[in-house]
Amino acid sequence: MRHRFVIADVFTDRPFAGNQLAVFPDAARIPEAAMQPIAREFNFAETTFVLPPRDARHAARVRIFTPKAELPFAGHPTIGTAAVLVHQGLKEKAFVLEEGIGPVPIEVSGSSIFLTSEKPVEVPGIKPSLPGVEYEEAWFASAGVPFCFLRLKDKAAIDRAAWLPALAGAWSPNLYVFCGRKELYVRMFAPMLGVPEDPATGSGAVALAGVLAEKDPLKDGTLSWVIDQGVAMGRPSRIEASAEKRGGRVARIRIGGASRISAEGEMDVPTSLP
Repeated sequence: MRHRFVIADVFTDRPFAGNQLAVFPDAARIPEAAMQPIAREFNFAETTFVLPPRDARHAARVRIFTPKAELPFAGHPTIGTAAVLVHQGLKEKAFVLEEGIGPVPIEVSGSSIFLTSEKPVEVPGIKPSLPGVEYEEAWFASAGVPFCFLRLKDKAAIDRAAWLPALAGAWSPNLYVFCGRKELYVRMFAPMLGVPEDPATGSGAVALAGVLAEKDPLKDGTLSWVIDQGVAMGRPSRIEASAEKRGGRVARIRIGGASRISAEGEMDVPTSLP
């Protein structure tokens, strides 16, 4: 049976930049067993499948797959799927997508789309152990997908070949490296998920904003960052991130950016797989 898909370039307003995403906007009749093979066939960082919502007040339910695994949440698939739904005619400026972590609020603001999270970022008590690695600070954190965060003084110091083996059995094997203060340069490597390097990592941006905001002495107000990623891959992306603090605690995290629809087509999906 043939099923329509849309390809979006997420976190960019330029053609052939940002993070590619394949979206099946009407996936109700796609067999569940076919979703992972389809994601592997596209071999993008993620592929999403849009299903009817469980709650009629929500716009849709979304399942997210990397080439190797299903994820409960990811930022660029959420933003990109929302962009495709808007492209298809969804008129609401605010709506909710259902994902594995629960409802995700979406806001359409001009040509950009933002997601918000009020869930606490998970930060385990253990610290990364990376012998021989020079960095300013390191921690593990997750806003749905776990990462090892490394803050470096200089982007030229990134050496994934030396660092990734040390994380193989760690709390997270996914490496999120960044430098800067308010304007951040980022690279993210997640080969265990089938993503050797990611051009834009929204779930990482949520967790990063949450941890950086918790570390900041601001008691009440909003902190903001601009995240540039994908530059070394030739797919530059830009993520806008902010965190609102109330009484010294992070109350709300918001990330987003622009997206472009780059292609549409159909895929012949068997009704049953061997």
